[in-house]
Amino acid sequence: MTKFLSLLGFDPTKHSVKTEMMAGLTTFLTMSYILAVNPIILSATGMDKGAVFSATVIAAVVATLVMAFYAKLPFALASGMGINAFFAYTLVLSMGYSWQEALTAVFVEGITFILLTVFKVREAIVNCIPLNLRYSISVGIGLFITFIGLKNGGIVVSNPATLTALCSWNATSLLAMAGILLGAVLLALKVRGALFYTILIMSVVGIPFGVTQIPENFTLLSLPSSIEPIAFKFDFSRFVALDIDYLIVVFTLLFMDILDTIGTLVGTSTGAGMVDKQTGKIPHLNRAMMADAIGTTVGAICGTSTVTTVVESTTGIMEGGRTGLTSFTVVLLFLVAMLFSPIFLIIPAAATTSALFLVGVMMLRPIRHIEFDDFTECMPCFVTIIMMPFTSSISEGIVLGMLSYIFIKVFTGRYKELSPVVYILGVLFIFKYVAPLL
Repeated sequence: MTKFLSLLGFDPTKHSVKTEMMAGLTTFLTMSYILAVNPIILSATGMDKGAVFSATVIAAVVATLVMAFYAKLPFALASGMGINAFFAYTLVLSMGYSWQEALTAVFVEGITFILLTVFKVREAIVNCIPLNLRYSISVGIGLFITFIGLKNGGIVVSNPATLTALCSWNATSLLAMAGILLGAVLLALKVRGALFYTILIMSVVGIPFGVTQIPENFTLLSLPSSIEPIAFKFDFSRFVALDIDYLIVVFTLLFMDILDTIGTLVGTSTGAGMVDKQTGKIPHLNRAMMADAIGTTVGAICGTSTVTTVVESTTGIMEGGRTGLTSFTVVLLFLVAMLFSPIFLIIPAAATTSALFLVGVMMLRPIRHIEFDDFTECMPCFVTIIMMPFTSSISEGIVLGMLSYIFIKVFTGRYKELSPVVYILGVLFIFKYVAPLL
């Protein structure tokens, strides 16, 4: 047992098995809403809901196992919230890509991420994006997934005159609103697993109102659904044809994944005192990035969207988790949850509105770091933030934000603040809009 624990970076003189396992339970309870939300979001593309559930668990298990045994860090991984909305609502439903083409983009992103991690060049990609724009991307994604949540819950509806409007209240929208309020209260009271409990409670409350529909043959336990309908379903035609829009999609997925992972690892580790005091570096950071890259690649093969280090890991780390035993505990709990898939698959979209809305709130935090006193910095950030929900496209927000950043810096004589890589990206982005006119 001691030898096994040592493989997870556990030192009995420094760590406690009980503390590490409780930290893992806390992390799982906080992030488990992903098991309910991800199948709902991806099934909107036509993907089999049960298969997506199984793929979500498998990808999370593989990635988190790599984190536990290779990186030996207390972080959990799963399909990223926000990125999955981009996959379903932007790539497939808005831009017209098939879900097979979208999975191919995720797969190419994962392979690219592995190569960048091996050659340690991922920092160069991140560093070429202005710092303030990095903050604004998180905020924009938060607004975007909040809007998706409000639509799924029937709170916001289409209106020919105003584009969107507040709904006429019904059982579905009232359940969604009640979930938001309950989730907010539980989060404010620092209840562990607040989002998970809110989804569970709202799903139960929705039964007598017909919002939660239970099949006649419903059972609590079930063997996991096969991933065969969505596994290995790749379409490389657009990639082979060097479709510029498609390559931008791959870059966007890669960029979002890098930012999510680095932001979570650096922010959480610093706050928990896990950073090396002499070097200021996070132990095994490159290995942690590899776990993310492998998870994304395996996830695409199985049939799910980009896998990333989840920010909910913060809850377990704040409970004292410091080693791979914490993440290994999360793995065990994911495997148990896989046997209870019928429970997760009857959860209505309205019950998950709270999770999307409140995660959107959490993603607003970086806005306080944006330099609002410098108009050449805050204006492009504003463009990035508003264009994501207004165009239902995260990639458009990034592209337009970058272009506005380049133009305002150049025309105000501050062109020296931009790196050569930024100018190269600018040319590619301009070509994206000009190419269809040629």
